Amino acid sequence: MSTATLTTRTAPAPVPAAGLRPGDVDNRAAYVGFGLAWLLGHGGAALSRGDDPLVVLPEWLPMALLGVGLLAGTVFATRAALRSQRGADTADVFSGRLLGLSWVVGFAALALAITGLTSSLDMPELADTLWPAGSGLMVGLIYLSEGAARRNVLHYGLGVWLALVSTIALSFGTPGLFQVLAAAGGGGYVVATALEFRRVAAARRRR
Repeated sequence: MSTATLTTRTAPAPVPAAGLRPGDVDNRAAYVGFGLAWLLGHGGAALSRGDDPLVVLPEWLPMALLGVGLLAGTVFATRAALRSQRGADTADVFSGRLLGLSWVVGFAALALAITGLTSSLDMPELADTLWPAGSGLMVGLIYLSEGAARRNVLHYGLGVWLALVSTIALSFGTPGLFQVLAAAGGGGYVVATALEFRRVAAARRRR
């Protein structure tokens, strides 16, 4: 006589890439993309603008370098955020979606504020100063929210740094504004990238 035995196995929860816990985001690629945007985009503007520029570049080139870097960083950040949700509970997934939405809301509000301010003061040239500094401030504030929600001290610390650097940069004229953003902001991303590689490697060893 044969006996059929039914065995129920519980599949392990999927683990995000790089061996991180569910809900934890691997920011390495995103930091590289954003860091290059700040270094090359703002750096190109710092070298090519002002009364006595060090190099002569087409006016569109620094903005193009900044845009490509920001686009790459955004794609990498989105992919990393989606991977981190594998195996995460419903609350963490919902929190991640709200954080993603905050990018859209934040930059829409920034665009409205800059447009309204430049129009009311009849000073459209202010946009050349407010956009780079305001964008850095907005990124820093969103990083603060993401770092707090994900309990990621490195991400939170980078947000603090970017918010402070971007607002301090407003005290400098052109090209000083771009020099501060490229050196201090881009440098912050370089340091954060190195620390993020260490953090992910430590997480892998723990697993």
